[in-house]
Amino acid sequence: MRYIYTFGVLLYASIIRIAALFNPKAAKWVKGRKDWQRNLPDLSSEHVIWFHCASLGEFDSGLPLMNSIKEENPEIFLVVTFFSPSGMENYHKRKHHADWVGYLPVDTKRNAKTLIEHFKPKALFIVKYEFWSNLIEVCSDNKIKLFSVSTILRENQRFFKWYGAFFRKTLHRMDYFFVQNETTCLLLSDIDINNYKLTGDTRFDRVIENKNIGTSNSIIESFLKGQKAIILGSIWPDDEKVTFPFVQQHREQKFIIAPHNIDEKHIATIENQLSGLTIRYTDFLEKDASKNILILNTIGHLTSAFQYGKIAYIGGGFSGNLHNILEPAVYGMPIIFGPIHTKFPEANMFIRKGIGFSVSTSKDVIETINSIEGQLDYLALKSMKIVQENTGSTNKIMGVLHEKYSEVFP
Repeated sequence: MRYIYTFGVLLYASIIRIAALFNPKAAKWVKGRKDWQRNLPDLSSEHVIWFHCASLGEFDSGLPLMNSIKEENPEIFLVVTFFSPSGMENYHKRKHHADWVGYLPVDTKRNAKTLIEHFKPKALFIVKYEFWSNLIEVCSDNKIKLFSVSTILRENQRFFKWYGAFFRKTLHRMDYFFVQNETTCLLLSDIDINNYKLTGDTRFDRVIENKNIGTSNSIIESFLKGQKAIILGSIWPDDEKVTFPFVQQHREQKFIIAPHNIDEKHIATIENQLSGLTIRYTDFLEKDASKNILILNTIGHLTSAFQYGKIAYIGGGFSGNLHNILEPAVYGMPIIFGPIHTKFPEANMFIRKGIGFSVSTSKDVIETINSIEGQLDYLALKSMKIVQENTGSTNKIMGVLHEKYSEVFP
């Protein structure tokens, strides 16, 4: 089975190389891994701790733990690897303590051995998922501690299928799982894995950190002039279809729109749909404050923009790739999103708690916003309380590391 797995990994890499001829993201994936061995760093410490993150979202999840480990042990050399270009291109916009960041090479045993022989890490943390079987086997064989952080598993994954024995063996090689929810605990128990603890989602700690930093934005403040905005964050075309009718009907209301795709063609399309109402963030002047829609045609400003909002619509819920809804929740906003969110336990929790609202049509959006506008103060208190109640994951993880793995984390 291992040979079939490795063949599949190599086949996948070959397909991406072909796609790179006409797909920019695939081209970045390939270019980033070119001559990766030559780009490995000289080490300034023999105590290496390694975090692997699929993309920027997983990096955000891992940051509170990375920061805690590094702050407790400054001598540690902190390595971070990414699978996706979105992580490599944007991680530097976060406050972090990583000493070296690079792409994870294709998951073959030879590549894994090269990495292990170079870094000789004491531990590898895998954030949420991406259980690469060859990498995990090589780490396990070399007595490297293997941890999964903010683990979240679902019943339909290959680990729990009749053909999943090989992949279950990969999970069994892990030393410890720091788990997000009860469902994942049960799934692990069902395959005879009991080295786990329910510690919650480290992203709650992350959004609290961001809020406490309290970075203001003078352009947004000039645009709003003391008003609160309805924020449409990380939206895709499907999200635009259901939200723009409400935007067009409410010219008295201030809106901040942050498209997921900020290339020139797409920004121009939004401007055409909302003709005469918009101003781009990069073009804003004081005289433009009379406009009621600010388009964030930039990367990195949405997180700080949430402090100026009263209601948030978060995109990705029509494709099953819902973006981070914790970022607006920490500022006390009720959150609206599309109908495909079952993979996101925080979305389901927010719906149960009455601060999250799933919509499928423009009529749903209009009715939802109209129904909650009269209770925003109550929902704000409720939203902030829920976020606060779910913090503390990082401290729980650090407690286990000190108790059970003091030889690595004294």
